[in-house]
Amino acid sequence: MTTHDTPTIEELEAQERQLVLPRFTHEDAWTLGSLLVELARERNAPVAIDIRRGPQQLFHAALPGSAADNDAWIDRKRRVVERYASSSYLVGARFRAKGTTFEESSRLDPDQYAAHGGSFPLTVEGTGVIGTVTVSGLPQLEDHAMVVEALQRFKST
Repeated sequence: MTTHDTPTIEELEAQERQLVLPRFTHEDAWTLGSLLVELARERNAPVAIDIRRGPQQLFHAALPGSAADNDAWIDRKRRVVERYASSSYLVGARFRAKGTTFEESSRLDPDQYAAHGGSFPLTVEGTGVIGTVTVSGLPQLEDHAMVVEALQRFKST
């Protein structure tokens, strides 16, 4: 998937199946977060990055050009993943496929929840979703693609 292709729901679901991890430790959060920072710096991406296991923030970085507003977006996108156990982009895509929007049909406060791309579930084999990795600062598909690329690289190490 290039950052200009809009993935199908099937492709988004396949990403989630493929990116199940054998474990996720504090050290893994540092490694994944550092990889995201490296990707963002290579692209001069003005993003904020957040990694959580449950309610605990294990990693956070704000790169040049990002703002406090990006942290608010992180929180809203992360809450969608926590509630639906799917990427924030996939949740939004599922609503769009039904001919509606997340904002119109979820019955959730849009000040607290945003089904915009950039937050992805951290899923551990045999356990399920244990946390989130979120990027905010680019158009939503690019935020999503950056997280997926980092998880693919992280998983292959």
